[in-house]
Amino acid sequence: MNKELMEALDILEKEKEISKETLFEAIENSLITACKNHFGKADNVKVEIDRETCDFLCYAEKEVVEEVEDDVLQISLEDAQEISKKAKLGDMLHVEIKSKEFGRIATQNAKNVILQKIREEERSVIFNQYYEKEKDVVTGIVQRYIGRNISINLGKADAVLNESEQVRGENFRPTERIKVYILEVKNTPKGPRILVSRTHPELVKRLFESEVTEIKDGTVEIMSIAREAGSRTKLAVRSNNPNVDAVGACVGINGARVNSIVDELCGEKIDIVNWDENPGNLIQNALSPAKIVAVFADPDEKTAKVVVPDYQLSLAIGKEGQNARLAARLTGYKIDIKSETQAKDAPGFRYEDYVYDDDEYDEEGYEEEEYTQEGYEEEYEEEDYDSVDSEEVEYDEENYEEDPEQADPEA
Repeated sequence: MNKELMEALDILEKEKEISKETLFEAIENSLITACKNHFGKADNVKVEIDRETCDFLCYAEKEVVEEVEDDVLQISLEDAQEISKKAKLGDMLHVEIKSKEFGRIATQNAKNVILQKIREEERSVIFNQYYEKEKDVVTGIVQRYIGRNISINLGKADAVLNESEQVRGENFRPTERIKVYILEVKNTPKGPRILVSRTHPELVKRLFESEVTEIKDGTVEIMSIAREAGSRTKLAVRSNNPNVDAVGACVGINGARVNSIVDELCGEKIDIVNWDENPGNLIQNALSPAKIVAVFADPDEKTAKVVVPDYQLSLAIGKEGQNARLAARLTGYKIDIKSETQAKDAPGFRYEDYVYDDDEYDEEGYEEEEYTQEGYEEEYEEEDYDSVDSEEVEYDEENYEEDPEQADPEA
């Protein structure tokens, strides 16, 4: 029994997670390669390895002939009878090849074949391991800065945190442990290339899934998420159990759960709101902490008009429009925010037109309320609406414009 070979294979299987069968095949191929280098050809060479004892036999199939023309493929009758007395002309005889007789170059080539196979299998194992973790969060150790990119060690492989996936203002020191979201795992000739992110919204979602037990077991569900990395995140959650408060479960006792996630995100603010199938209520929740007077939502056009108290206008919009922008991403609606004064001055304005009635919203969708004021459609034109007040704020996620004095509460 070849104990040394068996021990070596056991160590490789344990450390590199490479199956023994793959290693046996690598050894067989290496011996065939050595024979080819030693004899010039190896078409008739066979290698057999006992999987239990690791004993191996390397032999060549040779035809018994009277006159040998090719000593690699043929053997004389006299030499054949020395190996087997029953040998006769035309028989195929198995002639053992002593691996110790191989030259230095043949041995070196055989060694290289085994090492190459081990490296290939190791890369394949690492690729498969991290490919399964794609779109998930892992913990890594900051290695070094490569230009403006960061190399992060994930254990068995290094990942790259590109500058575009870094949060502005975050600075990491070597050996610091951070959590990252695996964006993509590519298989390259030099091994797996892993791209990670600190800005992706799914990073926050995965952190909540790992921190909040109710989310992990499905009691609480994350319905939507909007994030501006490094600044603020809005999260809409709902509970599948009437006895469980979705927001309370995510916040935790004294904010323990959400605070641990905030610490991991280096102080990024997180707003958690209740999800509502009613678009009007959802938009009202999404614009918190601002108070809303009335909401008119059009599910078909995915637009909404919101009226807020005059003193709440800048709060509803947020600094540089952030609150309105995140609310629009969270709900999927284009939101137009007006103060009460602006709304009342608008042609044909009536509070009844802005009130969103829950009874009119069913599972098939919201039936848009008709304007009842006589002649409203004729009087209301888009140009008139835009010219009501220079301070009017209309939110468009692609092209947001606002009055800076209203956006800044201190102005």
